[in-house]
Amino acid sequence: MTRIVCATPTETPGWRISVDVGGTFTDLVAVAADGVPHVFKVPSVPANPAEGVLHAIAVAAEALGSTTGRMLRDCTLFVHGSTIATNTLIERKGARVGLLTTAGFRDSLEIRRGMRDNPWRHREPNPEVLVPRRLRLPVRERLSPAGAVISKIEIADVERAAASFAQDDVASVAIAFLHSYANPSHERAAADVLRRAGFKWISLSSEIAPLVGEYERTSSAVVNAYIAPRTAGYLQDLDATLKKMGQRHSMLLIQNNGGAIPVEQIASKPAALLLSGPAAAVAAMGQYGRAIGSSDLISMEIGGTSCDVVMMNKGHVEITDQLRMGGYHLAVPSVEVHSIGAGGGTIAGVDAAGMLFVGPQGTGANPGPAAYGLGGGDATITDAQIVLGRLRPGSYARGAVTLDADLAARAIEKKVARPLGISIERAAAGMLEIVEQQLLHAVQHLSTGRGYDTRNFTLIAAGGAGPLHAANVGRMLNCRRVYVPRLSGAYCALGMLYADVRHDVVRAHLQRLDEISTNDLVAAFRPLEVEARRALTEGGFDEGRTALRHEMNLRYFGQQWDVRIRVEDLPAEREALRIAFEQEYARLYGHYQPDGIIEITKLRIVGSGLLPQVAESILKSVPGEPRPYAHRRVFLGRRDGWAMTAIYRGDALRPGHRLTGPLIVEEETTTLFTGGDNTLRVDAAGNFAVEIGE
Repeated sequence: MTRIVCATPTETPGWRISVDVGGTFTDLVAVAADGVPHVFKVPSVPANPAEGVLHAIAVAAEALGSTTGRMLRDCTLFVHGSTIATNTLIERKGARVGLLTTAGFRDSLEIRRGMRDNPWRHREPNPEVLVPRRLRLPVRERLSPAGAVISKIEIADVERAAASFAQDDVASVAIAFLHSYANPSHERAAADVLRRAGFKWISLSSEIAPLVGEYERTSSAVVNAYIAPRTAGYLQDLDATLKKMGQRHSMLLIQNNGGAIPVEQIASKPAALLLSGPAAAVAAMGQYGRAIGSSDLISMEIGGTSCDVVMMNKGHVEITDQLRMGGYHLAVPSVEVHSIGAGGGTIAGVDAAGMLFVGPQGTGANPGPAAYGLGGGDATITDAQIVLGRLRPGSYARGAVTLDADLAARAIEKKVARPLGISIERAAAGMLEIVEQQLLHAVQHLSTGRGYDTRNFTLIAAGGAGPLHAANVGRMLNCRRVYVPRLSGAYCALGMLYADVRHDVVRAHLQRLDEISTNDLVAAFRPLEVEARRALTEGGFDEGRTALRHEMNLRYFGQQWDVRIRVEDLPAEREALRIAFEQEYARLYGHYQPDGIIEITKLRIVGSGLLPQVAESILKSVPGEPRPYAHRRVFLGRRDGWAMTAIYRGDALRPGHRLTGPLIVEEETTTLFTGGDNTLRVDAAGNFAVEIGE
């Protein structure tokens, strides 16, 4: 058994470093032993993400009076989040994949489920199949739904397929046999043949998604195989480079489930990284929730290209086994994130019918908004914020980007104002009204759309652009409070430092609830517990630093979709499980069947490796009222129009300060805007709490 060391809690605390590689910027947060976070932003390098990571480390080391080698040697925790897996899939830049299937099921991947996600868009084609038919090769073998061998695997079929794949320059192979979730022996036998034939990248559906659902399981294995060489290869190379430069511990990666995992344990399942960046919001919400004093939170993170919404109810964030990305389905445990194309770089224009549109397309990192001066000519939300006075022209993020007001105004005049026959300012205001309606609907999708009353939730505004929209969106949601972290622009990167290692062990288990005894249920969970503990032990966690949580999925007999519940205590009584299921079912659907037959569909263990917590820095309060460093003419909204508005530097605001809007706070990584009737208070953690007026 290989023992991996990802963090050592007993040594003298050194630097804790997290890196979030986004489409526009690479964010780095370095926290010293005193708990003071230092944030750095450098442009991302999509063609070579490692270049951006190493540049960020070098910039941080120089700014903190160190060297790259010394900083890495003194680093006791290094966490990485990235969009590389996502971009590889969406941009179709993955490997050439071959697929082995049970004979007779060669076309299951292309047939999909035989139904559309939106039945009203029946002419819209499905995305291109990642494996063409000539690379989907059948293998004679057959298992029963219970895993019994009906027909032994024909090894000769696998050998012929391996030879064919080699001739076709296949770089990665997915194996998805019927009912392998119940018995993985045939998939493992085929994998052994492929390894002997020289294939390095092999994805088994029984390991990636050991669940009922032939299409989803096959699709998960194929997507994993498609992104593995580029994603896992990059991460392994980066980890090796960091260790050569002085890093002593294995790099941790943020997974779809919101937890971390050592890089060595992710090589076989990089599909678990498709939500690597947004999923870090879970740990960030937990951390900020303690400062807010609430566990009912909505996270709205807005960056350059998208808005990611995550909802926490009573400290719990929904985890789903059904992830859809780029039109492809995956059955991997994932934080429920609702994303839309609405960010600072979202493009606005006028369509053929003379109507203003905003998004979902964006400008990307290069050329970016027109104001960046990198050749972009499209009107974007960032350009509108500048025109309306909410963003200051000039240099940001230690010179990483410079905003030009004339270029912003020119783009809006050409692309929006002139075609509509209105002023530049009115065009910019219309752009913001539309995008904020889109943001409202994105939040409502996970909140009011699920039966939650948003008046009981605090909206956390994050990302470089989130705090510019937060107060308006919060008012439309009827939230009483909006919370803006001081380091909002590095929200996910900071959250990564608070994420524990997490392993989700899931197995299909089809049985009626009233037919399983308490002892049988305990016995059914035991193999999952063993697997979770083994993974945590390999990650360097002893028993005192681990925690296991039991969960199960249930449904009414005859239904297709199931509901997830927690098993609070084992042994668990059947009646307690029924009550928990009925309560959750009623919350989701408004009713339940008192005498309905309930089926178990899945058992799950959530194994956590508890990492040492990062010390929290404490900002000292400053006596006296803070003074704005400037006043600027700002458009406050349709009701209040333009007004001279106080502009504050974030470093001048300390715990205890209380200000009444309208005002703007310029922080190192973000800008906060709030109109009149709202009150801004700096809390004990140094973050900004905006109380929404009537």
